[in-house]
Amino acid sequence: MKEDADYIHEQAKKHVEWFSKSLPMIASENIISPMARDLMLSEFQDKYAEGAPGDRYYEGNIYVDNVERKVQELAKDTFGVDYADVRPISGTNANQAVLMALGGSDKSITAVDVSSGAHISSAKFGSVGFRGMAPKTYPFNVEEMNIEVEGTKELIREVKPDIALFGRSVFLFPPPLEELQDVFEEVGCHVWYDAAHVLGLIAAGEFQQPMENGVEIMTGSTHKTLPGPQRGLILANPRDEETETGLFFGMFPGVVSNHHLHTMAALGVALAEHQKFGEEYAKQIIKNAQALGQSLHERGIKVLCEHKGFTESHALAIDVQDQGGGETLVEAMEDANMIANKNLMPWDDVDSANEPSGIRLGSQALTRLGMKESHMDEVAEFIKRIVVDDEDPEKVKNDVIEFRKDFQEIHYCFYEGFPAHKHLSILDSK
Repeated sequence: MKEDADYIHEQAKKHVEWFSKSLPMIASENIISPMARDLMLSEFQDKYAEGAPGDRYYEGNIYVDNVERKVQELAKDTFGVDYADVRPISGTNANQAVLMALGGSDKSITAVDVSSGAHISSAKFGSVGFRGMAPKTYPFNVEEMNIEVEGTKELIREVKPDIALFGRSVFLFPPPLEELQDVFEEVGCHVWYDAAHVLGLIAAGEFQQPMENGVEIMTGSTHKTLPGPQRGLILANPRDEETETGLFFGMFPGVVSNHHLHTMAALGVALAEHQKFGEEYAKQIIKNAQALGQSLHERGIKVLCEHKGFTESHALAIDVQDQGGGETLVEAMEDANMIANKNLMPWDDVDSANEPSGIRLGSQALTRLGMKESHMDEVAEFIKRIVVDDEDPEKVKNDVIEFRKDFQEIHYCFYEGFPAHKHLSILDSK
């Protein structure tokens, strides 16, 4: 019934209005550019294109093929790789394709533990387990918020994994790939890096460069520090033709049929914009995250790794177990129009995922809205009023709304300064 459709439409409008008055700090979200957003409204939404450019199972894809080839070219150029698959429709979908190609019940894998910040797709109860594999997890140094080099070497030598997987969802510092290269070569495993959270930082040269440090395959979602549509990438310098073929067919027909052509086109625009603006944007993301960490620390909030500058990425990990725990505090923050997520800390058991000790924050969306280091001090004060002072969220909310009025435009994109919560009719006007 139309009333139901109207209700759904109205809820979406309310969401847009709410977020225009909020501080978005979820580390796995960003704000897509107006030009990329416009392509998501295009007729590519209505098309089907199983297969690869020039070898489709459907006709009518002349222009789709042109776009896909261009997006592949942009991905290869942006990350300096030989192989790029732009068909994944999410980061997890990209991971599933790699596991389809390289995994299986007769294969072994090492990975970061979920409590230490890994993504659920690398866990036994996620995509790895779905392929019949039980990951052996690296020893983790909580003080350094990173895996231990010697312990990890010992584990890899002991397990002799088919796949050594790195990358996390609480991704503060680069894993020690360079220090592990000798053991990778000794064991001869496939080295895979899930770069979902830091993909935009890597593309801009502002984080570790995995493909220069022994990594063969890199996956990632494209809507975190890379500010594109919700989609995924597989990037690789395959060791041999068998691996490349496995990756290609692991994607299709392995784990995807049609690959959502409208968001693929939007990804191409995001990559083109990131080639132009990415370095400046990534530098500011990191500066803002470090400034926010320092400002929170000065207000008595326990941000992990103060001795290391808190982070070398977009993310911060905050221990709030003494203030009531992550779940309670992110709900209070949401009531004050500050959007963050609760998160497991390394000492938490996975079973406590709904009541973890911590909060995870990300600076990439605030940066996209034009905020700089000085603004992070104001953001920290809002957070402190909830976490430390236990102030009425409604009162803090009013101040957040007033503060956010000055940050309503998108930056680091071709349509610089365009309203962040408005559609641009590029396709109709050109």
